This record gives sequence, C-alpha cells and structure tokens, in this order.
Amino acid sequence: MNNMEFRSRSLSGQESKVVLALSETGRREITRAEVASLLESTLKAADHVIESLRQKGWLERAAWGAYLFIPPEQGPEALGNSNLLALASHISKRYYLGFSTAAAHYGLTTQHRSVIYVVTPKRLRERTVGESRVQIVSQAESKFFGFGEVDVLGYTVMLSDREKTAIDCIDHPEFSGGIGEAATVFATASRRRFDWDKAAGYLERIGAGALARRFGWLADYIGADMPPPARARILAVAAKSRNTRLGPSKEHIVPRALGYDGSWRLFVNVAPEELHGIAGMARRTSIKGES
Repeated sequence: MNNMEFRSRSLSGQESKVVLALSETGRREITRAEVASLLESTLKAADHVIESLRQKGWLERAAWGAYLFIPPEQGPEALGNSNLLALASHISKRYYLGFSTAAAHYGLTTQHRSVIYVVTPKRLRERTVGESRVQIVSQAESKFFGFGEVDVLGYTVMLSDREKTAIDCIDHPEFSGGIGEAATVFATASRRRFDWDKAAGYLERIGAGALARRFGWLADYIGADMPPPARARILAVAAKSRNTRLGPSKEHIVPRALGYDGSWRLFVNVAPEELHGIAGMARRTSIKGES
C-alpha cells in the first residue's frame, strides 16, 4: 500500500472503532443503527462517520441504512465480483442469484458478462451496482426454489444450485447467453456430480411439460448419462404438454433448423451452428480438476 493509499485509508478514533469491531468479529455487513449504537452516538453523528468510511473505501452502501464492509486485506479499491454479488443481494429480501451469474460462480460457463441476474417473485426495476447492471428476473412462486446460502469470498448470498441453474437457463436462455450457451451450461453441469433425482424433482414441482421436453431433448443431445428412473419421471412430466418447440416461435422457422424429434415430441427450431461443438459434450472426458 503506497503513502497515498495509506492516507486515504487512515482513520479517526470513531472510524477505527467501527473498522476494528467489524474486523475482529469477522462481520461483513453493518447497519446505520448499529454504527450509532457502537459509537454511542446519534444517528446523525453516525451518518458522518459512515460517509467518511465510504469515502475512504471501508464501507460500500448496499441498501438504505445498510453497508458492506471492505476488509483491510482487500485493499482500498476492492469492489470485486464478490462484493458486487453481495451488493446486488440487498435489492430484495426474497431473491436468489441465478442464470449466467450462478453458472459463472460454478464454472459452468467461460463467458463473463457485466450483468448480475437477481431472481425474485417481486417486480422491481433494474439497478446498477458498480459497473454492472442488475437484471431483475421476476419469477413465479411455482419456480421460486432450488437455491440456498453460498459463501462467496466471505459474503453470504442466495444462489441457485447447479440443477436449478441448468433448468433455469434452459427455461429462459435469453438470461444465459442464448440456447447454445444454455446447452453448454447444462452439459458442463451434468459432468460435475449432477443430481438427476433432484433435477427430476424440480421439473415435477414446476409441472411444465414444455420445459421437461426441452430439458430431456438437450440431455440426449449433449449425451448426458441420465439414469433411467430420472428419465421416466421427466417423460411423465413431458406428457403433460402437447408438441412444443425449442427456439423461436413457429412463425419464424430458422433456416436449417434441426427439426422435429419424435422421442420428446419437440420441434428444434435451432440451427446446427448455434449448437456447434455441443453434441455429445457431456460424454467427453472431464477436465482434470473438475468437481
């Protein structure tokens, strides 16, 4: 840390009290009221301390009256990906981070975008966190499950699990980079201790036959090793819908579309180029170190 950075991070007595309290307890978040209580001061006085700590790079506003602590070991400009995800998590009390955001966390995609996907049953406007845009995906209560707490470099956020991430990406490929990228996410996930019983249970819970057909067809296309019991359960869900499609609406037939698949009663309105290199991807030898 150079002299300029040291001066920008130097602290007054009250500021030191806040930083030391957070550092010693390992906490990463604090509220306005907690700062006032810690300093035995008024809220207005606490606001002055908070604003100074923000300017010096120790605190970052997460929501009204709530702040993230940037630990000293992370440096004065440590608004990295983990902090951005933690900040985005404060947008709604009921949420999870999903789609491309979850896929990137699990290493299921090599594409990194400046968009953070926050899934919530509430209807909220888009936000900006740092240099990232927060895309709000309003999800029906019937699909709002399949997530849990995950520690991302010291910050606890709600993140969809691998199975729900794959299903979500197939359900809405526009939030994962397109059908080709959704298939890549699925193929990579299926090679990494993918829980087929859990995935089948999720599809049963959602109860959407069209989604089950798309999931089943893609599983076959990528060459996933789907156990027969799970396949039977997914086929049972698929039977709830008539013929459906993967890709744009039937009013727009893609040139050289792959066409109709009788096993899943699915019209694949996708050109081979969009799925280039993905066929049989799940059967390929896992990369060393994959888990």
